[in-house]
Amino acid sequence: MSEAELVTVGRVGRPHGVDGSFFVEGGSEADERFAVGSTLHVEAATAKVVVSKRGSGGRRVLKLDRDVPRGATLAVPRSELPAPDEDAFYVFQLVGLDVVEEGGRALGSVVEVHNGPANDALELDSGLLLPLVDACVREVDLAARRILVTRGFADDG
Repeated sequence: MSEAELVTVGRVGRPHGVDGSFFVEGGSEADERFAVGSTLHVEAATAKVVVSKRGSGGRRVLKLDRDVPRGATLAVPRSELPAPDEDAFYVFQLVGLDVVEEGGRALGSVVEVHNGPANDALELDSGLLLPLVDACVREVDLAARRILVTRGFADDG
């Protein structure tokens, strides 16, 4: 499977015990991704989850049916993801979209989506950080690959 067809759901973190288990770093909040018996793509090959539990601090701990190196990406095929709720999007759908202010001024394109304590934020290639809230984001048009935002959230420039 090509990298473009996969979505990262976590990374192999530090070991947990001596049996090959490890903490998942930056793991998906969807527990079904890490259920015993589920398949993950790791380093261009698949691996089955044989142990899935919560470790210290409630962090996800996994053991796969084969050894995987620390730092390796854990991924699933995009085709296996459920459709997001209405007015909800996966991060991979937003990255790369052009961001345009009402009135037509181009602000840049999304390079990352940051999770914040109050709300998520869109980081643009121009360095701008925009809150992912209804007052700012007016429309996300995946077909047109564009996000329309309200005037006033970016400095006039």
